[in-house]
Amino acid sequence: MKVHGAVFTTATRKVFACLYEKELEFELVPVDMRAGHHKKEPFISLNPFGQVPAFEDGDMTLFESRAINLYIAHAYEDKGTQLIYHGKKMAILSMWMQVEANQFDPVASKLVWELVIKLIFGMTTDEAVVEVQEAKLGQVLDIYEVRLGQSKYLGGDDFTLVDLHHLPNIQYLMGTQVKKLFDSRPHVNAWCTDILARPAWLKVLAMQPNN
Repeated sequence: MKVHGAVFTTATRKVFACLYEKELEFELVPVDMRAGHHKKEPFISLNPFGQVPAFEDGDMTLFESRAINLYIAHAYEDKGTQLIYHGKKMAILSMWMQVEANQFDPVASKLVWELVIKLIFGMTTDEAVVEVQEAKLGQVLDIYEVRLGQSKYLGGDDFTLVDLHHLPNIQYLMGTQVKKLFDSRPHVNAWCTDILARPAWLKVLAMQPNN
């Protein structure tokens, strides 16, 4: 298995986390995004949209991190952590995966861009954008607080892909002023503490110095 990506990107980190949870060996093929290699050959042949990561498993080539992780979870279901359910429980899990993709990620990603990535590239944070997105994230986390008062994890009583997909953005935001939004909600705070301490996630963080 090969993962073509950059270790600092949230999407690539999702795939790393899944592979480590499944205890699978893989090769990282670094993509130099600063040099624009994700928009050129040979990477563009793997993902015509020019976004990391891309994934190869034998003759299977995939892009889009959530699709990659669903493939890994199904194809290697007998390995490592069981990250999916079956039947009615999978329907609930799928619903919360959609919540992560459509409600949490757009807001969290904008905050990571403003408060983390812009600083890395020497750009100026737009405080007005941050204020608006913080309010939106707070609304999402209010719903999470209720859900996590009913079950240990978002998808049910077990750690699954839905929790895993939150990890990269949460990790970055915990190093910013947005941390207070997670800390102020007891069930959300306990959930974050739990998932951020998973051995597989710590292996992902170890891939990039100075996290």
